Formats: sequence, C-alpha cells, structure tokens
Amino acid sequence: MRVVIAEDSVLLREGLVRLLADAGIETAAGVGDGPGLLAAVEEHRPDLAIVDVRMPPSFTDEGLRAALEVRARRPGTPILVLSQYVEERYATDLIGGGAEGVGYLLKERVSDVADFIDAVRRIAAGGTVIDPEVIGQLLGRRRTGDPLAALTPREHEVLALMAEGRSNAAIAEKLVVTEGAVEKHISNIFMKLGLQPAQGGHRRVMAVLTYLGRNAS
Repeated sequence: MRVVIAEDSVLLREGLVRLLADAGIETAAGVGDGPGLLAAVEEHRPDLAIVDVRMPPSFTDEGLRAALEVRARRPGTPILVLSQYVEERYATDLIGGGAEGVGYLLKERVSDVADFIDAVRRIAAGGTVIDPEVIGQLLGRRRTGDPLAALTPREHEVLALMAEGRSNAAIAEKLVVTEGAVEKHISNIFMKLGLQPAQGGHRRVMAVLTYLGRNAS
C-alpha cells in the first residue's frame, strides 16, 4: 500500500511516516499544504491520502477542501482526514458525497497504533471509519433506546452495506436483488430513522452515522 500525507507539522508528518513504515505501508509523498496534496495525488496515484483539516495559509479548512477536490478530480480515492478537534460540518461534508473509502479521526487516535493502522487499511480497502466522538456529537448523544430496532433484518443488511461505502448497485449485486428493491429498503430505512427528505443527500450520511454510532457503543 502507498499513501500520501498532507500535514503541515513536520514532526507529526514524519511520525506518521514512521508508524506506517513499521506496518509495511509506504509513504509516496509528504506535503504541507492543499496544493501539494493535489499535486502529490496526481503524481503518485496513492492507495490512500491522509490529510490534516487545518493547513496553511489560514489554518481553517484548507486540508478538507483539498481532500474534497481530490475526490472530485479522482473519484473513489480513499481519504483519511485527521482533525485536532471534533468539527461536525467537516465530517458531514467529507462523507456527504459518498462514504466509500472515507475516514475522519481525531489526531489523538494516532496514539493507538494498532487501531490507527487498522483504520488506514480499512479505508484504503473502501471502508468507512468515523471517530466515535464525531458520531456522538452528530447524533446528539440523546438516544432513547436503539434507533435501529425498527429495521427489518434485510434493512439491517442494506444499512450495513451502506456503511461499508457501497453504492446502491453494489448493494443490489451483493444481496442478489434489484436496484429498485435496494432503493425501497433505503427509503424505509430513512423513514424509520426519522430522516426527512428536506435533509437531502445528508440522509444517507446520517443513516450511516447512526449505524456506526450504535456499533461503536
């Protein structure tokens, strides 16, 4: 596996390179800003890009915007975003265009090396890894019982595959059903989870976050 790292802190960047190398993962390039990330992805076509949210020049959301641009230019490129703090909008923006091959973790998670490397491999393989703290804030920590209890076994299967980042067509192929049947199941999932049409594309995001939140509890 080959990765590109976009992190303006040289110390953290080199630390990530060392951790990945110890796990047999090659770092093709290490850069310190958004334009550098875009150039590195174009040059190296990595299996995963690891990106800090806040980078020069303003240290607000340059890394996230660069990550979204990578996904726009090269759809399907796995992205792991690292953030110092829980920033809900950034997580929602990142996975709003599709959860396949997407991760959002707090930087403190890097200290648990085994879990971090596992997350890297899962995201590179097309999975979705969202920090439990992010899930907790997005769901408001106001659950009254299991929000997934009303789902049928088939709807649970569909939601689990959505959480893996699979498209409707891929879910249909996996379950050996029509794409129309999958769309109906997803519609039922949205209804049972109380996700309204006015929420637009974020309904899929919130459904996945609900699933991940329950399974991270």
